[in-house]
Amino acid sequence: MAKEPDDMVMPMLREMRAEMREEFASVRARLDKLEAGQKSIRHALTADTMMSKYMIGDFEERISDLERKVEDLIKAK
Repeated sequence: MAKEPDDMVMPMLREMRAEMREEFASVRARLDKLEAGQKSIRHALTADTMMSKYMIGDFEERISDLERKVEDLIKAK
């Protein structure tokens, strides 16, 4: 007696399910890797922004000091 179609379908579906799980696992791994890369880029950009703000604040402080000195020199005359 030949194999019934019912007897063939379930094993094929199980095999397909196993293959899909493997594919999804590899896709998840790639996505996790991409997300980690994006996170490190975001951290780098944040650090760069903070450093820029620090430098700008330092320059503004120096300019304010120079303005005060100029005002003091003008008042002294």
